[in-house]
Amino acid sequence: MGEIVVLSGGVGGARFVRGLVDLVGPGEVTVIGNVGDDAEFFGLHVSPDLDSLVYALADVHDEQRGWGRRRETWNAIETARALGDETWFQLGDRDLGLHLVRTKALRAGDRLSEVTARIASALDVEVRVLPATDDRLRTIVETPAGSFSLQEWFVGRQHKDEVDGLRFEGAAFAKPAPGVLEAIEDASLVVIAPSNPYISVWPILAVQTIRVAVQRKRTPVVAVSPLVGGKAVKGPADAMLQRLAGGTSPAHVARCYPGLLDALVIDEADAAGAPALEEVQVRPHVTRTLMKDRRATRLLAEAVLEAARGGVMRQ
Repeated sequence: MGEIVVLSGGVGGARFVRGLVDLVGPGEVTVIGNVGDDAEFFGLHVSPDLDSLVYALADVHDEQRGWGRRRETWNAIETARALGDETWFQLGDRDLGLHLVRTKALRAGDRLSEVTARIASALDVEVRVLPATDDRLRTIVETPAGSFSLQEWFVGRQHKDEVDGLRFEGAAFAKPAPGVLEAIEDASLVVIAPSNPYISVWPILAVQTIRVAVQRKRTPVVAVSPLVGGKAVKGPADAMLQRLAGGTSPAHVARCYPGLLDALVIDEADAAGAPALEEVQVRPHVTRTLMKDRRATRLLAEAVLEAARGGVMRQ
């Protein structure tokens, strides 16, 4: 089908990308990852979504925990806790090693995209993984209790606060990382992974030239709904959609991406909501979207390609 670009958040998006790579090969896929939830902990630059992507593609991620690396140890964080420091954001020892390398390189003047490429190569990842931007971009969550950084709200407060809105600090000045626009323009297909629209995909699209590049695509743009039966498999996507969009139907998901989508891949449990997608001029493609194992994930990737083949070239 030619090169495929995936806009992706962390865990769910990473799982989907791995299935897509199993199907079409690593040389055909470029991933543009969210950096809106990047943060500093213990003075180290942490890129949770980029790391989830790289760990999944390197097959070193922890499937049971859902994040981080397999066979992790926790000596450093336990020492920090014993010394009275805040340890609500868990960093394993192997994970810390990566953050040390990244932070040292960034302080030496390297760009995040350069460092990400070197890390991916060192872990034998053949897929091109690009941050949306090398510039500082941070997701801020507005709640009745106040404004919080994404990690403080999501991890520290366990996303219990209702969300009134989001803003993306730095987005007005952020430029796409090198290779991002070229990858989108050259792609035969752009896929929005089954990630939380608000906190995983919107930060990518908050870089205005990225949004415009996707909007101008004449080849298909296909999103995968992160919901099954109107519920998130994991995380707060359903609660956020209910509060910010007014519902959790396929149409509510599609409206998160106005003017961008040709098709939305939805689960069989949401098939009753498929006809309403016509109102937003998005074609439904119904399949099983639950990525319960590697085979199911590959079948979902096949369904995405089928949805793309059913599209019409944009005028």
